Amino acid sequence: MHNSTAVFPAVPASLTGQALVSHAGLGVITGFLKALGFRKLCEDRFSQFVPATAVHRPGRILGSLAVMLAAGGEQVSDVDQLRAAPALFGPVASEATISRFMARVKDQPEAFAYGFATMQRTLRSKIWEAAGKRNPARRATAADPLVIDIDASLVHVHSEKENTAGTYKGGYGFSPMIAMVDYGAGNGTGEVLAVLMRPGTKGANSARDHIEVLTRALAQLPDGFYDVDGNLVGEKILVRTDSAGASREFLDHLHSLGIQFSTSFALPVANERLIGWINEKKYWEPATDQHGNERRDAWVIDASKVLNLKNYPPGTRIHLRAEPLHPGAKASLFDTDGNRVTAFLTNAPRYNVAFLDARHRARGRCENRIKTLKNTGLGKFPYFSYAVNEAWANLAMFAMNLLSWIQLAVLPSGHAAGVWDVKRWRYRVFSMAGKLVRGGRQTRLLLAAAAPEAELAMDLHRRIARAHQHFRHGNLAA
Repeated sequence: MHNSTAVFPAVPASLTGQALVSHAGLGVITGFLKALGFRKLCEDRFSQFVPATAVHRPGRILGSLAVMLAAGGEQVSDVDQLRAAPALFGPVASEATISRFMARVKDQPEAFAYGFATMQRTLRSKIWEAAGKRNPARRATAADPLVIDIDASLVHVHSEKENTAGTYKGGYGFSPMIAMVDYGAGNGTGEVLAVLMRPGTKGANSARDHIEVLTRALAQLPDGFYDVDGNLVGEKILVRTDSAGASREFLDHLHSLGIQFSTSFALPVANERLIGWINEKKYWEPATDQHGNERRDAWVIDASKVLNLKNYPPGTRIHLRAEPLHPGAKASLFDTDGNRVTAFLTNAPRYNVAFLDARHRARGRCENRIKTLKNTGLGKFPYFSYAVNEAWANLAMFAMNLLSWIQLAVLPSGHAAGVWDVKRWRYRVFSMAGKLVRGGRQTRLLLAAAAPEAELAMDLHRRIARAHQHFRHGNLAA
C-alpha cells in the first residue's frame, strides 16, 4: 500500500500581530532615496502642491508612489502594501491625500513638469558623478558618444480618458514618444530621459515631436555635456532612431546642434542595375555581432557613392546590410538573392562600417527599456485628466530610473544583477520577506539568510549606507 503525497505541504494558516514585512527588499529603494536627499529636494520643488501645515509632505507622497510602481503596483490604492509596514516605509499618505495632491497638479501642470524635470536632472547629475568610471558623461567622446534612443510606443486604455484617440493598430489610447539613454554593453540597462505624452492618433514619424522630446532629453543631461558658456557639446551625443526619425527636418535639426545620428532608412524603389549591384557581394565586408566577432551570413557596405542622397545634412552617409531572410519573411524587390537588405543613415566620424552597423542594430535594446517603463507604470493610466496622466508618466519614468541608477552607481561593475529586468528584481529581491525587531532603541530589519538573493540585498544595503555618507560630505565619486 502506498501513501499519497501532496504536491505541496498543507500548512495551516493563522493571523499574527508580529512585525512582518512582505516586501522587505524594497528597503533597498527607500534607502537609496534617503541617501540621495530626496525629501529635501522634493520640498524645494513641490511644496506648493501641499498645504503648509500638511503632515504628508511632497517627498513622502512622490516617494511612496515611485516605490509602489517599482514594486509592481498599478494604481494609487496599491500603496496599501507599503502602509502595512509603517516601521519600514513610514506613514504612507491615504488615497484621499494623494488625490488632493494630484488635483493641485492638474491645476498647475507646467509647474509640476518643470519641478519634476529639474529634480530628475539634479539627481542624475549626482548619481552619474558617483558612478565613477562608469559615468556616462565621463565616457562620452566624439568616437564613442552617449547614445540617446528615441522611439514611440502605443499604450491602450479601456475607458474614456482625456486626449485619448484611436491608434493605427485599431486600438484606443495614447502614443507616447520616449527618449532613452543606452549605457552600452556591460554598463547596465540604461534609463529614460523624457516621455512626451501624445494622443493615439499621432504618428511615429512626426519630426516636430522628435525635436520636442529630444529638447526635453537634452535638458536632462548633466553639465558635462555643456561647455563653460552653456553651449551643448553635440559631438559627444549620438541620436539613434528607427526610420520614423529619418525625416530631413529632424536630421537638419540634429546637424544644427552638432549631434551625431544613426537612423534606419527606407530604401527607394529599386531598379535592375541597383539590384544587380546589391547582389554582387564581392564589394561587401562581413558584418559583426555585438562582441565584434565576424558573421559569415551577413554583410555590410558603405553605399553612399551608389545611392545618392539629396537634401540631407552634409556628411550624411548611407550603409546597407544584407542577411538571410527570416523564416516566413516576404521578399521585396531588393531581396532577390535570398537576403534581406536594410539601410541606415549616419554622419558619425567613424568609418568602420561593421562597427557602425553593430552599433545601430543595438537600438533593439530600447525595446526592452520601453517594456520596463510600461511595467513600472506607463502601461496603465489611472486618471481621466491628461495633465495628471502626464505626471503619472513622469512617476513611471522615475520609478524605472531609480532601479537603473542603483545598477549604475551602487552595484559593482560586472555584477550579474546589473542587467536584470525589473520583473526579475521584483521576484528575487523586492518580494523578499523580513521581520522588524526593536532593541537598543533601534529598529532593525531581519532578512531570511536562506533567501537566494539575501547576500545581494545585504550588500546593497551596505553600499547605499556608504553612499549616503559620501553624499552628505560631498565626496560623490567615492
